[in-house]
Amino acid sequence: MDYDLIVIGSGPGGYVAAIRASQLGLKTAIVEKESLGGVCLNWGCIPTKALIKSAQVFEYLNHAADYGIKVDGGEVDFEAVVKRSRGVADGMSKGVQFLMKKNKIDVIIGYGSLKSKSTVSVKLSDGATKDFTATSIILATGGRSRELPNLKQDGKKVIGYRQAMILPQQPKSIVVVGSGAIGIEFAYFYNAIGTKVTVVEFLDNIIPLEDEEISKGLLRILKKQGINIMTGSTVESVDTNGEGCRVNVKTANGNLVLEADIVLSAIGISTNIEGIGLEENGIKTDKGKVLVDDFYKTNVEGVYAIGDIVKGQALAHVASAEGIICVEKIAGKNPEPLDYNNIPGCTYCSPEVASVGYTEKAAKEAGYEVKIGKFPFSASGKASAAGAKDGFVKLIFDAKYGEFLGAHMLGLNVTEMIAEVVTARKLETTGHDIIKSVHPHPTMSEAIMEAAADAYGEVIHL
Repeated sequence: MDYDLIVIGSGPGGYVAAIRASQLGLKTAIVEKESLGGVCLNWGCIPTKALIKSAQVFEYLNHAADYGIKVDGGEVDFEAVVKRSRGVADGMSKGVQFLMKKNKIDVIIGYGSLKSKSTVSVKLSDGATKDFTATSIILATGGRSRELPNLKQDGKKVIGYRQAMILPQQPKSIVVVGSGAIGIEFAYFYNAIGTKVTVVEFLDNIIPLEDEEISKGLLRILKKQGINIMTGSTVESVDTNGEGCRVNVKTANGNLVLEADIVLSAIGISTNIEGIGLEENGIKTDKGKVLVDDFYKTNVEGVYAIGDIVKGQALAHVASAEGIICVEKIAGKNPEPLDYNNIPGCTYCSPEVASVGYTEKAAKEAGYEVKIGKFPFSASGKASAAGAKDGFVKLIFDAKYGEFLGAHMLGLNVTEMIAEVVTARKLETTGHDIIKSVHPHPTMSEAIMEAAADAYGEVIHL
């Protein structure tokens, strides 16, 4: 064999798996058709956060007087904002290149597919095809923007997340279809820099995977920021024949037409499982996902799959965790299966949303009798000092045994705070343990301790 392991795809699942394999002594290669780091580093997690940071800086300028600072003017240079975002992404991709060299991982640039359970065929940039063999192969081919039949993307007027990051000029108006993390983040970004934004969501709540109270809280805040949000509505069609777009929207009160420069389709992702040799090699799939066991082995010996193309949340940190578990199992270690109910989810609008574990509704449906604790940031000294009093922390505990069932947060920097809860749940920490863990003052994180105390009738600052 040429290698002990070949990984197809260099996103946060693939490149992390390759590095861990190298650390464990496996001779490893990684195949990538475009840029190291995959969608996350180049067209997803990282560049979108760079765009959002620019929007937040602009908001600070617009509200500088609230902090006793006088600022004359301030305007968005959209081209420079996009250029900065691309620079951040390029820097991160170069960082992955360095990690490949440091860990002695061979990088093969080209389109990889399974020729057999031990052979990867790579179509190189010059059009030639070359085969590489390995004892084990991991498929980590990720996903792409999902398309609906009535919302075909042309890349110019009807776009996906990738084009939304590099538009040649700032649109005066945009309709965002879908209010998951991707849709809400772009809605926040464009609204903050002065674009008129309308969000159309099929379901009754925005960020529909989140706890209902968080969803309603964020809805109020985003509307106050000036975003038009239409829930319980669907885009029936888009007419792009004119200068802009005419968007036909079906609502509970009848159809209406929205006019906008751009329509952003943010209705989730589709998995990249076509053309990678699954059918030819008898690898089982179901509803666009590769079927795997708890350690990501497919039904074909020696072939594994991780990330967006398997069950579980389509998140970068999930793919990374899966990659490490998969490789450790291949190397003969004894890793634990991933607990998909202890995966944090984050939405990076402003204020941010972060959550882990059961929502209140899901906990009750699972048969738990729950204790709920909440603490609003309006009662937080640090939040008041920061001028960020919007939002709250909500914790859910099992009333019988004190099990930490879930946490849901809306507010400044809550995406940094959620890791405390993930660790606490991993260690089977109870509400009383959280209450007795001294949190520093003044911090936003005190809200976690106070919310736990509220669940047990011991809250001090409410």
